[in-house]
Amino acid sequence: MVTSLGADPCLGADGGRPEAFRLRSRRERSAATRCEQASARRRPHVAHWRKWLVVGPVLIYACVLVLAPLSALLVGACSEGLGGLFAAPADPAFLRALWLTVAIGAVVLAVHAASGTVLAWVLVRHQFRGKRWLDAAVNLPFAVSPVVVGYMLFLLFGRSGILSPLAQRLGVQVVFAVPGMVLATLFVTLPFTVRELVPVLRAFGTDQEEAASTLGASGWQTFRSVTLPALRWGLVYGMTLTFARALGEFGAVLVVGGGIEGRTETATLYVYRALDERQYVAAYSAALVLGLMSLLLVAATELLKHRTPRAEE
Repeated sequence: MVTSLGADPCLGADGGRPEAFRLRSRRERSAATRCEQASARRRPHVAHWRKWLVVGPVLIYACVLVLAPLSALLVGACSEGLGGLFAAPADPAFLRALWLTVAIGAVVLAVHAASGTVLAWVLVRHQFRGKRWLDAAVNLPFAVSPVVVGYMLFLLFGRSGILSPLAQRLGVQVVFAVPGMVLATLFVTLPFTVRELVPVLRAFGTDQEEAASTLGASGWQTFRSVTLPALRWGLVYGMTLTFARALGEFGAVLVVGGGIEGRTETATLYVYRALDERQYVAAYSAALVLGLMSLLLVAATELLKHRTPRAEE
């Protein structure tokens, strides 16, 4: 039989594939399928290792930054026995200093909860001349040293300061007193609440507020029933960071307050004085208490958020 030009030599007499060719094709397809399945089984393992190659160094880096200092403080506090852990909590001077620190933090928290919310609202919802400068000024505490902040307050409210006559008329002592320490802490903690609320307000938009206004709600009713619930977690995070920062403030309160024991000595200034007097165990113990307070505060906020039902979020 003569094969015509252009005919496929792999075709049988009936125009189909020969049996051997079909068997080989099925075997090749079966082998290819098995290879694909094996590759698919290996792919999750490869992705798993790639993920940990990225996540692992980040976890190590975070643990070194957070756990290593706490571990060092724990070892230092226990250097003379487990009783060293209670050296600072058993000291009345530390308890007075801690109470003053918490009181200053509470005042700062109340002020920023109100003023920070209003400032974030103005920056997001209103357009006015000088808005960019105001927005940049909010970040100023990140760039200015707290020691400089305390010194500026000293220059303003000191004996020959520009604002000292006003303070004297009001009968308020600012320098080497608690009011000056509150002002210093207010300045260094300014950005936290505002910077947490601004992106939340921008993401929230104005549609729901406009709808509430259309239905007859007043401005306060709209803010209380519509806007504030949406800002809840941003406000909680901002207040948490504000209070944690107030607990650890040192430079500004040292300059403006003077660190007078029993009067203007905060918990951080107690640590400084204990180190200066070579009471190392008490210093380590007090620093450990402050570190654990800040860590537990942030951890409790995260835990509370994750336990909140999705429907309420």
